[in-house]
Amino acid sequence: MRTRPIKIGHIETENNVFLAPLAGYTNYPFRKQCLKYGAGLTFPEMMNARGFLYNPVGTKALLFTGEEEKIKAVQLFGKDPELMRRVAESETLSYVDLIDINMGCPMPKIVKNGEGSALLAKPELAEQIVSACKKSGKLVSVKFRIGLDREHLVTEEFAKRMEGAGADMLTIHGRTRDQVYAGDVDFDEIAKAKRAVKIPVIANGGVTDEAGAQKLLDETGADGVMVARGALWDPQIFADLTGRKRGSKKAMILEQLDDTAKLFSPHFTTVFMRKMVTFYIRGMRDCVRYKERLFAAANREEIENLVEEIFSAQEI
Repeated sequence: MRTRPIKIGHIETENNVFLAPLAGYTNYPFRKQCLKYGAGLTFPEMMNARGFLYNPVGTKALLFTGEEEKIKAVQLFGKDPELMRRVAESETLSYVDLIDINMGCPMPKIVKNGEGSALLAKPELAEQIVSACKKSGKLVSVKFRIGLDREHLVTEEFAKRMEGAGADMLTIHGRTRDQVYAGDVDFDEIAKAKRAVKIPVIANGGVTDEAGAQKLLDETGADGVMVARGALWDPQIFADLTGRKRGSKKAMILEQLDDTAKLFSPHFTTVFMRKMVTFYIRGMRDCVRYKERLFAAANREEIENLVEEIFSAQEI
C-alpha cells in the first residue's frame, strides 16, 4: 500500500494509516502494539466530556501514554460546546496535541442523549462544538458518519461546515448511523467530502487487509485510512499496510499481557487479555477449544501458560 505523511495543522504524522478509537479496547498497551507495527496515529477510546470534567482521576489509566506515542491525541464526545471547551483547556489534557470530536458513534444510549451521530442532524450545534474546542489552542479533528440513514446523507455539507468551524482534519466512516458496523461502505460519499474540503480527510470502514485499505484510498481519494476492528483481530495489520515486517504473535501477546498488568488491576488484566487473546488466535488449530479455556482462566499466569501451550501446539 502507498503510504505518506499527513500534515495536520502544524504537526505531521509518520504515515497515513491510523488506529481508530475503540471503546473498551484502545488502551495504551494495545496502542503500543499498533504503533510498534506501523500505525501513524493512535487514539485512546472515546471519553465522555462531562464524565471527564467531573471525574478526571477515573480517566487516568485511559489517558496513559508513553514515548512511542509521539503525537498525543484524545477523542471526546459531548453536546455542550462550553463544557467541551473547558475539557479541551483542562490541565489534565495540557499534554495533548489533537482533540478528536466523536460525531459518529451509533450506539442508542449515546444517540438518545443527543451526542455522537445525533449531531449529524444538528450541524449548527456541531459547528459550535468545534469552534469552542478550537479556543483551547489545540488541533481539532472530527470523526463522523455519512448520515443517519440513506434518506438523510449529509457528508459533503457536514464536511464543509466542520472545516468552516475550524476543524484541522476529518475522519469519515462511510456508513450511516442505522448501519452501525455492518453493510457496505459508501466510497462515493467519502469522495464527495474529500473534494469539498482542503483539510485532510481520513476514510474509515471495513479495512481488514492491505487490499481493502488500498481500495478505500483509491475509490475515495482520501488522504489516509483508519483501521478499527481489523486491528482488534490483528495489530500486525499495520505492518502489512506500511511495509514493515511482521513479528512473533506469541511475543506480541506476552508483551501486551505484561504491559497491561503493569498499568491495570489484576482483575482488569485477566478479563481484558482473555478477550484479546481469543481475537488473536482466530483461525488457529483448536482455537474454539482454547477459547473456552481462555475464558475460564482465573488470572494472568493461567493466560500466560495457555498462550505458551497454544503456540507450542501450532509448532508440532
